[in-house]
Amino acid sequence: QVQLVESGGGLVQPGGSLRLSCVASGSMSSITDMGWYRQVIGNKRESVARITSGSSTNFADFVKGRFTISRDNAKNTAYLQMNNLKPEDTAVYYCCAGNRLNFPYYWGQGTQVTVSS
Repeated sequence: QVQLVESGGGLVQPGGSLRLSCVASGSMSSITDMGWYRQVIGNKRESVARITSGSSTNFADFVKGRFTISRDNAKNTAYLQMNNLKPEDTAVYYCCAGNRLNFPYYWGQGTQVTVSS
């Protein structure tokens, strides 16, 4: 089992920035990839970004150029740096983890991000 704990959410004005963190613990040998999804109540959960153990990344089109994802393997932590935030980025952001064949498999509890003036 792997446990994921997110932090860093909050309220920010449009154009502002936030950095989310996700600390993983447990059977770390079972995961290679980490990532972030987001969900607005009533909508489907959607992929935001993903990073492999080799630090290859991919992003949803709606965050390209604004969000970056990184990881510190020594700390078992993944980060989502969100810049130039827009009101439509308001959602609960979930950290996730898995391997190449099963992703996402593990989920965090989510952290709320609200972009509003």
